[in-house]
Amino acid sequence: MIERHRSFGPQQQDLPEARPPVRAEVDPASRRTFTAFSAVVLGAGVLASLLTSSWLTFDYGAELLLIGPLLAVGFLLAEQLTIDVDVKRVGWTISFTEIPLILGLLTAPFEVVLAANLLAGIGAQVGRRAASHVVYNAGVFCLEIAIPFAVAHAVNDALFGTAPAWFGPVLGTLTSPLISCGFALAALHVLGGAMRVSAAARLGVRTLAVGLLNTSVGLIGYEVASSTMWGWLLVALVAVAVIGLYRAYSGLLREQRDLEALSDVSLSVARSGQSAAQRPSESALDDPEMSVDEWEPVAERIREQLNASRVVLRLRLDPNAEVSTLVAGASLPEPAAAAASTALRDDSLLQLPGSHVRSFKILEAPEEVRRSLRRRGAYEALVVPLRGASQLLGAVEAHDRVSRWRGFGRADVRLLHTLASHLATAMDNRRLLARLRHDAYHDPLTGLLNRTGLRELAAEELRTGRTAMVVRIDLEVLTTVSEALGYTWGDRLVVAAGQRMRAELGDAVPLARLEANSFAVLAAGDTEQEAQELAHRLRELVAEPYPLDRIVVEADGVAGYASSAPADGERESDVDGLLQRADVAVRAARNGEDGVRGYTPAMRQVFLRRFQLVTQFRQALDTGQVEVHYQPKVALPGRQVVGAEALVRWSHPEYGRLDPDEFVPLVEATGLVDALTFFVLECALTKVRGWMDRGLRMSVAVNLSVHNLADETFPDRVAEALRRHDVPPQLLTLELTESSVMADPERSLPLLRRMHAMGVVLAVDDFGTGYSSLAYLRQLPVDEVKIDKSFVLGMGTDLADMAVVRSIVELGHSLDLLVVAEGVEDDASREQLIEMGCDVAQGYLITRPLSESRLEAWLRARTRSCREADSETVLTLLH
Repeated sequence: MIERHRSFGPQQQDLPEARPPVRAEVDPASRRTFTAFSAVVLGAGVLASLLTSSWLTFDYGAELLLIGPLLAVGFLLAEQLTIDVDVKRVGWTISFTEIPLILGLLTAPFEVVLAANLLAGIGAQVGRRAASHVVYNAGVFCLEIAIPFAVAHAVNDALFGTAPAWFGPVLGTLTSPLISCGFALAALHVLGGAMRVSAAARLGVRTLAVGLLNTSVGLIGYEVASSTMWGWLLVALVAVAVIGLYRAYSGLLREQRDLEALSDVSLSVARSGQSAAQRPSESALDDPEMSVDEWEPVAERIREQLNASRVVLRLRLDPNAEVSTLVAGASLPEPAAAAASTALRDDSLLQLPGSHVRSFKILEAPEEVRRSLRRRGAYEALVVPLRGASQLLGAVEAHDRVSRWRGFGRADVRLLHTLASHLATAMDNRRLLARLRHDAYHDPLTGLLNRTGLRELAAEELRTGRTAMVVRIDLEVLTTVSEALGYTWGDRLVVAAGQRMRAELGDAVPLARLEANSFAVLAAGDTEQEAQELAHRLRELVAEPYPLDRIVVEADGVAGYASSAPADGERESDVDGLLQRADVAVRAARNGEDGVRGYTPAMRQVFLRRFQLVTQFRQALDTGQVEVHYQPKVALPGRQVVGAEALVRWSHPEYGRLDPDEFVPLVEATGLVDALTFFVLECALTKVRGWMDRGLRMSVAVNLSVHNLADETFPDRVAEALRRHDVPPQLLTLELTESSVMADPERSLPLLRRMHAMGVVLAVDDFGTGYSSLAYLRQLPVDEVKIDKSFVLGMGTDLADMAVVRSIVELGHSLDLLVVAEGVEDDASREQLIEMGCDVAQGYLITRPLSESRLEAWLRARTRSCREADSETVLTLLH
């Protein structure tokens, strides 16, 4: 027959069952109504049994001693051998109860069949630990036997001699599933979960169809066994084949449902938390992980698939927080609920050394485990850890299988193990995504927002039409501190300034570190007067002395603010434009008395200066204002000078020494970077040729721009320059950043492969600040990787930076790449790099970038020549 098995949904409770359990939400009033209804059903069942027994005669025979137990076993097997089918969100159970029933109608008295059905049915309910509704079930069991017997004998008596003897039992058998289905629908109605008439009618038709099939199978088996020699053997063989087919079909259904469960769980984990990650709030930028409540569908889906009374998820969503506990199904008893946040290893069930599913049964477990099971109110539990790459992330517990009396099986263990693996991988991936998202929007030194993070928040304010105020604060004298004490001290000063401002503003106000010593505050909705007051307050705050260890560093600060409110009659709706206004205000504040300025339209003169720089750059190249300086690179640990990096400098006759960060971006934006690159390349190759003429084999590195990688003729022009200067391509290194390659990889990668095939050395500059992935690095035809100086500078104070440097060194060597460390400023850093196996060092410990003449003097004063076997000369540092 087909009966309603369960309905999927959160916080469902067990209901009485005709054979399988019906699940729905039940309130106390409905339970009381159902108790009365159960009493009525039991009374009707007992009355129908008494009437049927008094009507039908009891024919005793010795064969009943065999038939009775066989019928009981048949009913019990029919209870056990069921097929569970999920149709949309409703589960149905197909059983074979009609087969032993028709055999009982044909071979045994009413009392024997009734006793066999009651014994098997109630015994199965007790075995399932679902005997709390035994009154209702007992009544239905009695009606399922009494009415079919009455119908069968009434039909045979009415059609005596005109119909086969089996006709009455067949009709009587068909009434049994209809009775069971009808009372199940009535119970569902009493409990407030009635089906629509059309759905109930379809259920009745399906129940009748399956009942007719089972009845026919039972009747045919009986006729073959009773009328054919050795027919019982033939029936037994067919039964074995049918059972085998059932087992195979049931296994396929289970596999299909398990795969659906895995898919549902994976989709739930993938989709949950996306809305939080997409919200442009600082908290969403910080932590887009799933909350505990978002794991509820996952826990409920696991419980449904395992058909468990309860599933408990213990999750450590935050490595620094306590364990969070989520329960799907029946609530945990008070003692277990009170200890829900206990450490994962403080419970005997959760002492999980491996990653396999462990099964506990109260009758077989040690006393300590029994106590844990009793505390949970469970007699059986499956427990599996959620183990990530480096730590225990949580655990999953499944308590007490409710739909079958035999408990959890191997298929359940296998499914739970696979689900746990998926969940652990999902949690690991979410933590990785959270870390990557945090790193994408936050400054690695201070932990504050970076420019990208601030742009995200400011863009949302501008989209909503609200007025956004940006206050920018620059910490002054940072360069002086770095030159005197090293960049590590300068970084400590930046961190201290950021902490001061964060404490002053609170966590609700977005604060970002834009560049080395520049900070910005997004004061959304504030007036210009409030922004001015905030700028003065923050400027005074960062200008206070900084006690660092045993010294006190004097500092100063300048602040500028800008509003998206209309300026020159036009509202600023672009994030970059707003940040640019604040940048202009800061530059103007450096010339003011109090160090604070707000943006005004008159400050557009700054853009005029930038325009002048762009238009004068070509002339500066021709008149010698632009020079190339060189910063030597030294091999580790032998300290041989292996080359130098070519760096551009511009001494403007009006503006003085210009920082490359000021004019190089302008040159790139206006398309003059090609001329700049080849100017530096020509100077570098001339220098290499001069060294070669003196017997020195030293290479020079030249930085490339994203625009160079977009020029398909660039490799040919580099090859022509090498031929003209008669320089081997191995002595030229072209440095490129990850972002420049990934701006248009389809165009840049072929150019890089052509230059690599020429023999030019290619190096990835500032590695660790961009994509920095193994898959990305493997596809680039590079020979060197340069560790970004921010990590090298932080090695002495930050173990994370040291771990990053060590990882990059190991990654580079695993790919047969030369590893160069920038920003080496002290002996301790050099020794650490030597210990890590880094190949080349570059930084202020060796020397600052030097002009051509000063480089030659430095080489003569600080190096000695060593003649090698191939007659080449190698320069080695004297100290």
